[in-house]
Amino acid sequence: MPSMEMLLAFAGTALMIAAVPGPSVAYVIARSSQHGTAAGLFSMMGLGAGVIVHTALAAAGVAALLALVPMGMEAVGWAGAGYLLWLAVHTVRTRRADQPVDGPAPLPQRGRLFLDGLLVDVLNPKTALFFLAFLPQFVRPDRGPSALQLGVLGTLYMLIAVSCYSTYAVLAGHLTTRLRASRLARSRIALVSATVYVVLAAVVLMV
Repeated sequence: MPSMEMLLAFAGTALMIAAVPGPSVAYVIARSSQHGTAAGLFSMMGLGAGVIVHTALAAAGVAALLALVPMGMEAVGWAGAGYLLWLAVHTVRTRRADQPVDGPAPLPQRGRLFLDGLLVDVLNPKTALFFLAFLPQFVRPDRGPSALQLGVLGTLYMLIAVSCYSTYAVLAGHLTTRLRASRLARSRIALVSATVYVVLAAVVLMV
């Protein structure tokens, strides 16, 4: 197990990283702005599950193996970018089929929101490389099995990250409540959300 001093140092660093707006935060804000706080929170849970997957892959050495095989990382990147582009297209199509009158838009299925968040996180090679480079810095061989330490650190990072993402989800959902009651505003928010997904796809490909 990592020492208490190491855990505190890791937690402070993780908080600074997770709190700064980045691709994951942008994704959560887009979901909350378009569909409400609940959508942002379920998307956040999917991203949190993705953190656990990346931690497990780093502990198992899969991420290191992919890093040594450029084509492997490239394939993951294209898959992630493709999924984000699909979300953008789906968002635009949903906008066209939106309610013809004012009122709150229907919330997508919770399982779909969770799965989207999970896949967006897991299929991002930058995230895999981040965990491969970041977590091992806080592992000490004299403190026990490396895999166990990575698991503890990854779980701690996940808890910190989802706390930060939840805050952004609640704020974005609250600030856009009135906008979502207007069909015209919902249409514009959907376009902005689709644009965010396209930008995130471009970011994923910049490995």
